[in-house]
Amino acid sequence: MGTIYVTGHRNPDLDSVCSAYGYAQLMNLQDPDNKYIPVRCGHLSDSTRNILEQLDIDIPEYMRDVYPKVSDVMLRADHRIDADDPLTAVAAIYEKNTPSAIPVYEKDDFYGLLTVDDITNWTMRELSRDNKITSIPSVRQIMSKQGPTLDVHDLFDDAKVMLQSAGNRGLAVYDENGYAGFVTRRCFLNIPRYNVILVDHNESNQSIRGIETANIVGIIDHHRLDAIKTDQPIFICAEPLGSTCTLVYQQYIRNNRTPDPVTAKVLLTGLISDTLILKSPTTTGEDVVAAHVLASICRIDLDKYGLSMFSQVEGMSERDPKDAILSDFKTYTQNGVRIGIGQCEVTTLNDLSDYRDTYESTLNDVKTMQGLDWAVLMITDVIHEHSALLCTDHRGNRFLPYKALDKNLFDMPDVMSRKKQLLPEIIHAVGE
Repeated sequence: MGTIYVTGHRNPDLDSVCSAYGYAQLMNLQDPDNKYIPVRCGHLSDSTRNILEQLDIDIPEYMRDVYPKVSDVMLRADHRIDADDPLTAVAAIYEKNTPSAIPVYEKDDFYGLLTVDDITNWTMRELSRDNKITSIPSVRQIMSKQGPTLDVHDLFDDAKVMLQSAGNRGLAVYDENGYAGFVTRRCFLNIPRYNVILVDHNESNQSIRGIETANIVGIIDHHRLDAIKTDQPIFICAEPLGSTCTLVYQQYIRNNRTPDPVTAKVLLTGLISDTLILKSPTTTGEDVVAAHVLASICRIDLDKYGLSMFSQVEGMSERDPKDAILSDFKTYTQNGVRIGIGQCEVTTLNDLSDYRDTYESTLNDVKTMQGLDWAVLMITDVIHEHSALLCTDHRGNRFLPYKALDKNLFDMPDVMSRKKQLLPEIIHAVGE
């Protein structure tokens, strides 16, 4: 396969990013014939980035999509000729191979592509005159008009259409530094596919853009299954644990390996974050065991580390409301109702009145922007194990089992899990 990308969902939280990193580390040990690269398909919140920067790792790079692109099929010639070279200079190249296009330079600057059609057309014209070639032209003299140029980031399908429309045998490709290579018709005979492993999600609408064109080779997840259809049997590890990082840790154990101290701390970070320092009702005994073992490997105090992590989370008043809402926002469809549920962690709810109006207005904007029928934001105090729920107008608000503090605002004592506690109530409410 060559390169395999390991990615979490579009709104990358710590569990998503840390599990991608940890699983890529494991698979690079297990499968040295391939290269596993952890990536993220969304932008990090400031608090998430700050925590990751303290882990002494290379934060997984942002990868916008896995649509096949020109860069995946582009050719880079290992030979070059000058525009003023005689055509006989091409003969030396053709002794070794028969390229359909050859990059031509004017001193050190890219000049254009010489194609086999250029050579054939010139030869046929000369022979049609008196059945012999009387003089040898320079490469520049026989080059035809150049077609449009491509960018390395252009999509495969778009570039294929452009090449067909241009009627050229090859087109030059550019990147931010200038000429980068070229493509020919043969480059588009087969569609390239990215190899991807999904962690902390399995649904296409939560995954990296273009996942429908990719080759999915594995899924590691702790959510409900609505998995993407695959062409071949794949490895799937899906259990209802509190954190995907717990599943990744168990894969180390399954393969008789121990994560190094840095990787152990990365996995512990994601685990503590998703289980809210093991206080979330989604936390299982396996999460607790994994957390203590990982803490032992990296020699840190689990509780102190967890509290220090959440103390770095920005207050809601200091965050951009839209970024905060979308930082961990998931959409669902139930009984034809499109629902969006966000969750933000804080260390106190005492300042809720300071930002409530701003966030309610922004939540309505998000609802409109994403074409939702109902949007809610769960604000969770991880220290006191207490949440508040902010909602947009919807008939489902009447059927929520929580005490109303105000219009579209509910009190949720002892509620910390969106997946296990809130989502079932939301589904019930839209069914009423």
